[in-house]
Amino acid sequence: MEFRQLGHTDIKVSSICLGTMTWGEQNTEAEGHEQMDYSVDMGINFFDTAEMYAVPPKPDTQGSTEEIIGTWFKKTGKRDEIILATKVSGRAPFDWLRDDGSKTEHSRTQIMEAVDKSLARLQTDYIDLYQLHWPN
Repeated sequence: MEFRQLGHTDIKVSSICLGTMTWGEQNTEAEGHEQMDYSVDMGINFFDTAEMYAVPPKPDTQGSTEEIIGTWFKKTGKRDEIILATKVSGRAPFDWLRDDGSKTEHSRTQIMEAVDKSLARLQTDYIDLYQLHWPN
């Protein structure tokens, strides 16, 4: 597997990143775990997810992808081997994502809430790369 420097950091990521947006809707937890196991076996160390996954976004599956990654971290103990990227949702009518029922946006309050919830679902105390999923 080839690795590349992530921007101007000292972080090295695999040239292939594992996308996870279907876990919890189109794929089961077991299938997600199998895909992560296989990816690590193939040398992939970079996983991408988002607070709104699984897709299509809806209240009953929101956050399920991060939860599946979290259970895999707990089961395997491989959190320190993975560069983890997740994202906060931009302006959208997702009034079920925030505790106060407001629509999503890139305010400090909403970003902090999103980070805290992602950390809990992912069963980790850090995120390597945090991104804005789309513009506000």
